[in-house]
Amino acid sequence: MTQRTDVVVIGGGQAGLAVGYHLRRLGIEFVILDARAAPGGAWQHTWDSLRLFSPAAYSSLPGRLMPVQAGETYPDAAHVVSYLADYEKRYGLPVQRGVRVEAVHRDGALLRVETDCGDWRARAVVSATGTWTRPFLPAVPGRRDFTGRQLHTVQYRNPQEFAGQRVIVVGGGNSGAQIAADLAGTAALTWVTQRPPRYLADDIDGRALFDHATARRRALDEGRTDNGGVASLGDIVAVPPVRTARDAGLLTATPLFTHLTEDGVAWADGTTAQAEAIIWCTGFRPALAHFASLKLRGTHGHIATAGTRAADEPRLHLLGYGDWTGPASATLIGVGRPARDAAREIAELLRA
Repeated sequence: MTQRTDVVVIGGGQAGLAVGYHLRRLGIEFVILDARAAPGGAWQHTWDSLRLFSPAAYSSLPGRLMPVQAGETYPDAAHVVSYLADYEKRYGLPVQRGVRVEAVHRDGALLRVETDCGDWRARAVVSATGTWTRPFLPAVPGRRDFTGRQLHTVQYRNPQEFAGQRVIVVGGGNSGAQIAADLAGTAALTWVTQRPPRYLADDIDGRALFDHATARRRALDEGRTDNGGVASLGDIVAVPPVRTARDAGLLTATPLFTHLTEDGVAWADGTTAQAEAIIWCTGFRPALAHFASLKLRGTHGHIATAGTRAADEPRLHLLGYGDWTGPASATLIGVGRPARDAAREIAELLRA
């Protein structure tokens, strides 16, 4: 069975809901297709101790402030899930759950969205599938030789399952620092980073990061000097648990090893470290396999964009994958503006 609408939004997480809010305000007919069985996007699957970088008021989607979480300055993931579920219900967003998009095809004047529950035809498509379903694991020599447990950020939940074990955490970004801090004191921790950890100033949180990313985008649009974006400030936001572990001397970083062994890792100078588990906090790639037939992928797996619009397919918008689809668009506070811009561009396309 094939259904028809003006716009299909792929993904019902924060980016999909934000663009749905703006499409609804513009009176555009749309549907949001989400593969997950429940609301909350990737926030349903994070580790237990994860906290936002910003207070609730600065972590909100358009039109609805996130309520304060009792007793917490920085809300946890469960609070975010509740907020997203309430947001979806409050605005009556037409989310269809348990629908997996398998491909998007050109179909004359329309785009055909192929799913495991039938096809949709639409005049425009917004992809908001994020990156959580595409964890990246580096091709480190010996990775297949290690006989212990290997897992990625997406599979980590809490330190209790590693109590008393020797654990190597790989990655010098926010996930690596937060998971290392979570494990410190429970496991025998070795934290490995490609370069020395770069902490942002302790008073910087998501509010400042959003402002910096927005200023960079404005400068680039106006032809001014690139300020380097958020990466120029550092790699790690010093959220309270990270700050506490760092100041207690529990977050001592070790340079990256050269290869894995049967029972751990080894460095070029012959030094070794044994481990029962290695946690790879090595980032993600955009989940864009559903666009394979459109042949739009460029370097680093990205699709070239002008704002959120695909440069080579004006009926397609990408939202929430990172700065290349809008400043700070992979964050709660940052996705609202590019979502609004995408909805406005789609409205112009539909009027044409």
